[in-house]
Amino acid sequence: MSREQKAVDRARKAFLTGRSKSLEYRVTQLKNLLRFVRERQTEISEGLRKDLRRSECGTPLYETLGLESEINLAVRNLKQWAAPRPVSKSMMTISDQVYIQPEPLGVVLVIGAWNYPWAVTIGPLIGAIAAGNAAVIKPSEVSSHTSKVMEDLLPLYLDKELYPVVTGGVTETQELLKQRFDHIFYTGNGTVAKIIMEAAAKHLTPTTLELGGKSPCYIDKNCDLSVACRRIAWGKYSNCGQTCIAPDYILCDPSMQDRVIEEIKKNIKEFYTEDPQKCLDYGRIISQRHFKRLMALLEGSTIAVGGENEESECYIGPTVLRDVKPDAKVMQEEIFGPLLPILTVSSADEAIKFINQREKPLALYIFSSDNKLIKRLIAETSSGGVLANDCLMHFSVTSLPFGGVGNSGMGHYHGKYGFDNLSHLRGCLIKQLKLEGVNNMRYPPHTADKLGWARFFILKHVDFGSLGRMALLALMAVFVAVILQVTDYYTHVIIEYFIHLF
Repeated sequence: MSREQKAVDRARKAFLTGRSKSLEYRVTQLKNLLRFVRERQTEISEGLRKDLRRSECGTPLYETLGLESEINLAVRNLKQWAAPRPVSKSMMTISDQVYIQPEPLGVVLVIGAWNYPWAVTIGPLIGAIAAGNAAVIKPSEVSSHTSKVMEDLLPLYLDKELYPVVTGGVTETQELLKQRFDHIFYTGNGTVAKIIMEAAAKHLTPTTLELGGKSPCYIDKNCDLSVACRRIAWGKYSNCGQTCIAPDYILCDPSMQDRVIEEIKKNIKEFYTEDPQKCLDYGRIISQRHFKRLMALLEGSTIAVGGENEESECYIGPTVLRDVKPDAKVMQEEIFGPLLPILTVSSADEAIKFINQREKPLALYIFSSDNKLIKRLIAETSSGGVLANDCLMHFSVTSLPFGGVGNSGMGHYHGKYGFDNLSHLRGCLIKQLKLEGVNNMRYPPHTADKLGWARFFILKHVDFGSLGRMALLALMAVFVAVILQVTDYYTHVIIEYFIHLF
């Protein structure tokens, strides 16, 4: 039996003990996870420094503060999230118990990514723990130092049977995917996502895929261009552009292009000094393979700002490309690096058409002071999320679902959405062995008379939530008056029905 299979088997056996179903146990594990994040900041920061040259202050800002917020939210609201959820009733169910009961799925596989290895690996884990699942954690092997920190330290804080960490590369991941899981949560690229979906299909395992794509950034003439470009520069060049929701390219009017370039250039200098290569807040490309891929994307494009690079350091400076054509190499795939192409469009109509001709992105950014235009772009395009007049910040809003659509992914998480995504929302109807006369309308032999009553009970809508007791009594009186005109049998049945309600 492989190491991966043993980890999954142990997790399933631990889940079957039932201990993860206890709300108290879930809260304890979440608090232990919070303690880990707070106590191991040094090790977390050091791993990210080695992997991505993340600065000491950048680690909490882009990784762990968000995790602390998510954990606190889950601990604070878990009792409410896990409680039975009453639903509206019909004439057929007015005297019954009707509710949704969230329940754990079982064993979840969380496959993380390397660009924000803590945020996108531990983030889904929070939802898995809160929902009462066991979870096998597979950090990305590309961020190898962070992966080692997870493997060594996370089991010191969490139940290592319920939440094992499995490290390794392609071979280990393939072995994991041979196992049966109750849900797979993957963050990464579309190519690997297809492999994961194919493996999941063999066991009919549902998947959440957090992918990416080319997220457009439309700049309207009617906006504060200085502020807009400052926020775009921050969103694009944070983590050296290796962010799934980074603005991938800019769409703007031709008359704006020169000023956009100048404003972004000014902000690059302000954020990362005259020499970003020496700036502690400017990161590095994760590997030489990705460095070479990004350098190849520059072919055929005109560099307006930046372009400096050094392969031995995996360094590419903040770069702006001008007059980029739709068929340029840099426009054929998600960039995932510090290259920012500018394409010119003559109107919002042309921008909408351009966006809609391509795969649905993970994010759409709109910069405009015209609220009607913002609402129009939202209405006439599709994307995983929309953010107007800023970049990246919607990821931090726990009251919003985060996820893609189409090629940018499926499923969502954050806050209650993560809990629900990794729960089975079980529909429950509890009836009593009474009022059997009411059920006569559904039993053979079927007659026109029974069909008439079935039509009434099934199709009649009454808002029982706002209907008071006196209104129900009045309704009962009307029913009785009507029923007196029909058979004595149905008079008896309906009167019995309403007497039972009170």
